[in-house]
Amino acid sequence: MRPGSFGLGAAVLTALALALLASSCGKDVPGPAGPPAEALSGGATTVFDASSGAYSQPAPNLSADNLALHENGDAAFERKFVSAPAPRFGGLGPVFNQDACENCHVGDGRGDGSRLIRLSVAGTDEHGGPEPVPGFGGQLQDRAVFGVSPEASVTVSWETHTVTLAGGAEVELRRPVFQIDWNGTTPAGVLTSSRVAPAVFGMGLLEAVPESEILSRAAEEPAMGVSGRPNRVWDVSAHATVLGRFGWKANEPTVLQQAADAYHQDMGITNPVRPVEACAGQPQDDGRPDDPEIDRETLEATAFYARTLGVPARRNVNDPEVRRGKALFTSAGCASCHNPAYRTGNVPGLPEISNQTIFPYTDLLLHDMGDGLADGRPDYEAGPREWRTAPLWGIGLLETVNGPMQLLHDGRARTFMEAILWHGGEARAARDRVSAMPADDREALVAFLKSL
Repeated sequence: MRPGSFGLGAAVLTALALALLASSCGKDVPGPAGPPAEALSGGATTVFDASSGAYSQPAPNLSADNLALHENGDAAFERKFVSAPAPRFGGLGPVFNQDACENCHVGDGRGDGSRLIRLSVAGTDEHGGPEPVPGFGGQLQDRAVFGVSPEASVTVSWETHTVTLAGGAEVELRRPVFQIDWNGTTPAGVLTSSRVAPAVFGMGLLEAVPESEILSRAAEEPAMGVSGRPNRVWDVSAHATVLGRFGWKANEPTVLQQAADAYHQDMGITNPVRPVEACAGQPQDDGRPDDPEIDRETLEATAFYARTLGVPARRNVNDPEVRRGKALFTSAGCASCHNPAYRTGNVPGLPEISNQTIFPYTDLLLHDMGDGLADGRPDYEAGPREWRTAPLWGIGLLETVNGPMQLLHDGRARTFMEAILWHGGEARAARDRVSAMPADDREALVAFLKSL
């Protein structure tokens, strides 16, 4: 169990506290009568923890059996792999980025300095996804087991420019520039896109939002001045093209496939969904049998863990400054893409995340974010300028859990205001409204974001 996570007794106490609070939270009422219902960001899965362990708590409404499954998944998430042959936890690599899930998702939050680079060349694979780079695959692995050369080494520098806001305040914006030193022949026509690992809590709730609700939201958004659209991606288990929900470009359909691909690409761990090494056919291929290095039980436990992490409660929801910031967030147009609420559907075997009103502040749709954030690399139906709206729930605790902020897909933004100012394309009008706000209004907007 990760430090700071609850045992069964604490989870039961938290569930009782949640039930008592929920009984008084049916209305958006100000003052001492109680916080509004939106304080329950994850519905009945909400946890009331604002410490460095805020992202790592099991949903407090889990049954005893499901809590036991969650703890099994927690152990799998923490597991550190080593190179084969090894009697336990072998199979790392031969090339990889990290050796454990939690090393990318520190405290179940965002990457705290670690990043990876997705690769492709022009064209698509047989399922409409990115075409892998010959000899290097779909992700650059910059580490390797003993005796094997990593695919490349990467260094990062920063380009900066300054933006002036209403009232004269200046904000320095930066973007990363990567120098890749390839081991072997430099690939031709390679497309690259940097990633910082996102937080993993609340994934089960987002998976439980009915597709019809997401598509309905897409149909409504043009009247709001934006045009979010779904990504359609390949589901390996279903052998079908389905709605994408996870990843920075909504290129993963399910929590299970997200976990399988992370094992496969980030750690070089084969599994029942991805049974062949990511470096198969490359110089780094060690020629060992590619029998799955983790079994389905371990893979499903890891996915169950991510599905059943609790969502941190909002804080200071009745503070006048926070309430004013929320109104400004909406009037600026931010809520057009960062849709405050969804309702989950019925999830067989998981009543705890079923039929919950949640407040993730995402529409789970792709939006054109302009040239400033463009990576030049398509991903299924997501174009080079398109990104899935990032959920904002829990973002106010990011510094507490992960230290200095690294917002947006590549960690370029160090503050909320930097992240806002990078918004272009469909979000340009909202960005410009924020830029034109008086300083005290911008401070109120940030206060709202810190409450999430």
